[in-house]
Amino acid sequence: MDRLLVAAFSFPAVVFTFLLVVVAGYWLLVAIGVSTVESVGAADPEAFGLGRVPLSVALSLVTCLAWGISMAGDLLLGSAEPSPLVPGAFVLVVALVIALIGTRFTIPLLNKLLPVRLDLVGTDCVVRTGRVDDHFGAAEATTADGRTVIVQVRQAGARPLRTGARARIQEYDRRGGFFWIAG
Repeated sequence: MDRLLVAAFSFPAVVFTFLLVVVAGYWLLVAIGVSTVESVGAADPEAFGLGRVPLSVALSLVTCLAWGISMAGDLLLGSAEPSPLVPGAFVLVVALVIALIGTRFTIPLLNKLLPVRLDLVGTDCVVRTGRVDDHFGAAEATTADGRTVIVQVRQAGARPLRTGARARIQEYDRRGGFFWIAG
């Protein structure tokens, strides 16, 4: 147990240990209702290749994977004499790269698990991105049970909708994974 604590609070794992504490605090706030899953950034998840997975979930996954990999690297390499070929910075970079790759492969699985809110068709929404056009956009809608959700939306037309504009959700595009709206 002592070796695990030493590894967690020594370089390179200490970088991810700090981030893991931040992630745990964030999810605690989400669990008690002070924050929401979508509260991390107003970025469009699709812009990062995340599909419907919120940015907070992806960042949490990267942090957890990187922490685990850096801990394993420290425990495996820490017992040997320090080598100029395997410094802590190398373990840090390798842990981050593997965590990013692992998250990138996990995202499609998570997207399959997330339900599509087809009950939103016919409801009003408020644009939350700088623009909504036929290639980009996100909006906030309220579900039948009163929860607020951020969904990916698109709008066909010449004039893009801007932040704060009200629109109606018309249909869900299964192929694209977004809702069509009209302003």
